[in-house]
Amino acid sequence: MIRKLAVILFASATPVVADAPFLGMPLDCVLGDTCVIQNFPDIDPSDTASDYRCGPKSTDGHNGTDFALLSFEHMQDGARVIAAASGRVTAVRSMLPDQLYSPEMDIDGQECGNAVRIDHGNGYQTIYCHLKRGSVQVIPEQAVQAGQVLGDVGFSGRTTFPHLRFTVTQGDSVVDPFAPDQTNACKDPNQDLWLDTPAYFDAGLFAAGVSNRVPNMEEVQSGTARHTTLTRFDPMVLFGYAFHGDPEDTLELVMRGPSGEVFQHIAKLENVQDEFFRAFGMRPPNGGWPQGVYQGAVQLMRNGAVLAVRHANITVE
Repeated sequence: MIRKLAVILFASATPVVADAPFLGMPLDCVLGDTCVIQNFPDIDPSDTASDYRCGPKSTDGHNGTDFALLSFEHMQDGARVIAAASGRVTAVRSMLPDQLYSPEMDIDGQECGNAVRIDHGNGYQTIYCHLKRGSVQVIPEQAVQAGQVLGDVGFSGRTTFPHLRFTVTQGDSVVDPFAPDQTNACKDPNQDLWLDTPAYFDAGLFAAGVSNRVPNMEEVQSGTARHTTLTRFDPMVLFGYAFHGDPEDTLELVMRGPSGEVFQHIAKLENVQDEFFRAFGMRPPNGGWPQGVYQGAVQLMRNGAVLAVRHANITVE
C-alpha cells in the first residue's frame, strides 16, 4: 500500500539533480490534442503559487505536473499511464473508487488516489496519482521499463476531473522536472529532465464554474459565481475564466448531463486580452432539468490546439 504517497509536501530546498533520470511522457496522449498540462509544480515557497516560468499555472504547495484529459469520455475509453523511466516499483494502490471529491469526504492519507511509485536509483522516484480503480498492472518489487503501461487515468483520490498527477522526488525534496535546479527563473531553464520537453504556453484557464445566471467579472474572480447545486428550474450557465488570450483564440463551453449533451458554445476573441471570461447557458426544459450530476468542460484553443481545459460539475437536486 502507498499511503505515504498522498502526504508528500512542497519542499523549498533546492534538490540535487546529478544522476537524475531522463523522463519520457508519463501518459499516452498528445498534448494539445487529447490532453493538456493543467498545473505545474509550485516553485514559490510562500503562500502564493508560481510555475517554473513565474506564471500562474500552479496552486499553492502543488508538488506535481497535472496532465489533464479533455473529458470524462476520454477516461472511460482508457488513457494509459506509462513509466516515464525504467526502475523498480516500490508501492501501488489500486482499489479506491473513481468519484467526484467533495470536502466532506474522509480521504486522509489517500489524496493521491490509486497510484504507483517507482524507484529510479540515486534517490529519485516518480509517483503517478489518480489512476482508475482496478487498472494498475504492476506490483511492488517489479522491474519496469520506460514506456511500460502502469495503469489508466482515473479520478480517484482528491480530484474533480480525470487527470494524472506526476511527481518527481529526490530524497525528501520535490523536483520540478521542468526546472530541476530552479535557476534561470522566469525563462526557459538551463536544463530539465525531459527527453522531449513539453511546450509552455503563457495562456490558460484560471477556473471554470456553473451558475444560475450570467455572472460579472468580480463574481468570477472572487469565486462567488460558482455554484455546487441547482434546482431543477434554475437556468444553467457554464463559464470559463482565462488569461493571456490572443485574437482568434476560442473558448469552447460544453455541458453534459445524465442524458447526454445539454449544450455546446464556442466564443471567439477579437483582440488581445490579459484576463477575460465567457459564459453560456440555457433555461430549464419543460418539467425542469433531470436530477443528477452535470459535467461542464471549458477548453481554450489556439490554431486548432487545446491550450488548457477546466472542468466544472453541478448537481441538480
